[in-house]
Amino acid sequence: MRAVADSRAGAVPPREDWPDPPPETAAGAALTDVIIATFRLNGRLMDIAQRLAQQAGLTATDWQVLGGVLDEPHSVAEVGRMMGMTRQGVQRVADLLVARGLAEYRPNPAHRRAKLLACTDAGYWAIRQITLVQRPWADRTGAKVGTKELQVTLTTIRRIVATLEAQEVAPVEPLGPGRAPVAEIQLQAATTPRTRAAGSGPVSRRRGGR
Repeated sequence: MRAVADSRAGAVPPREDWPDPPPETAAGAALTDVIIATFRLNGRLMDIAQRLAQQAGLTATDWQVLGGVLDEPHSVAEVGRMMGMTRQGVQRVADLLVARGLAEYRPNPAHRRAKLLACTDAGYWAIRQITLVQRPWADRTGAKVGTKELQVTLTTIRRIVATLEAQEVAPVEPLGPGRAPVAEIQLQAATTPRTRAAGSGPVSRRRGGR
């Protein structure tokens, strides 16, 4: 424990004092491999998104933020949650999109201070231009991977996301005899609504616009 405390304080203890990590399970090793592969996949997808978005004079992050409000206006925080971005990051991009006339802020009946971000016709037109090149790319790439494989992958990704989000809300508690982790108890409730949301709303039509 002292070695851990020292490392947090910035001092590196002698190697012989380093605590041994807990044994790795097969599931833990598999998840680690998935995470590393996801990092690589994210990098490749962002590179491709950057090139596709250039068709409309946008960046990949412009496309990402606009994609969160194509079906209906959302607050900056909501866009961040949907698109896996920080609130500050979304706010910065949203302000630039509004300045360019691609989006606009609207009053939020549910929250006076948190305005809603909405896509304008100029924003929809920009997304349409991207769609003209994105769909052929997605069709070619998807055909090479296979529809069934992609559907299984999507189900697995949604399951991992739901598990992680359930752990975020769950307090860390020591397990007593016969007790299940709080995150495990909350997982079923977290999975169902978020799984439906992941396949509907802005995600389903964000590339094509109206």
